Amino acid sequence: MQPQTKSFTAPDEVRPMAGKGQVELLRIGDGVVGKATFEPGWRWSEHVAPIAGTDSCQAAHLGYVLSGRLGTRMDDGTEMESAAGDIVAIPPGHDGWVVGDEPCVVIDFAGMEHYAEG
Repeated sequence: MQPQTKSFTAPDEVRPMAGKGQVELLRIGDGVVGKATFEPGWRWSEHVAPIAGTDSCQAAHLGYVLSGRLGTRMDDGTEMESAAGDIVAIPPGHDGWVVGDEPCVVIDFAGMEHYAEG
């Protein structure tokens, strides 16, 4: 592997989420880093579940919230809210949604390779 630098100004792939946001992907090193922009009103169970074909998100996420707020509910009912500046670790089996009227932008270092992939 050679050293690399990439930027979200030129993502390798962009995946839309039913008009409520998008995921920009960078393939770098041995991994994939995603920049997810969730628009107000976005909810995983409404805007990604039809693409994923599962009842809840089965990806594990490790990310940094750049802006906005994100609500998360695990399949067991556990809930949390994340805000700009937070580092989040979210295991498989969850729903997520934008809290408030500001877009939520998250840089995700895990779980984005197949996220919102049709």
